Amino acid sequence: MAADDAEADLGFTYSRRMNGDVVISRSGRVVTTLRGAPATAFAAEVEAASDADAQQLMARLTGNYKRGNERVARRHPRNRE
Repeated sequence: MAADDAEADLGFTYSRRMNGDVVISRSGRVVTTLRGAPATAFAAEVEAASDADAQQLMARLTGNYKRGNERVARRHPRNRE
């Protein structure tokens, strides 16, 4: 497994319910549920996306993604022990 493959699979899955809702899960736990227009827009976008792009889309929608400032935050005085 290459580094790109490891980053591509972030552990997100989604399922569509009969009523049109979309449930996004990560590692078996429900993270968020989309209803109405957002659910329809998500379904259209994720079906047209590659697997890696779908993972990134779900990460953005759920707020579970790295922001790039983790290393900087670790050096902040309040986070030092």
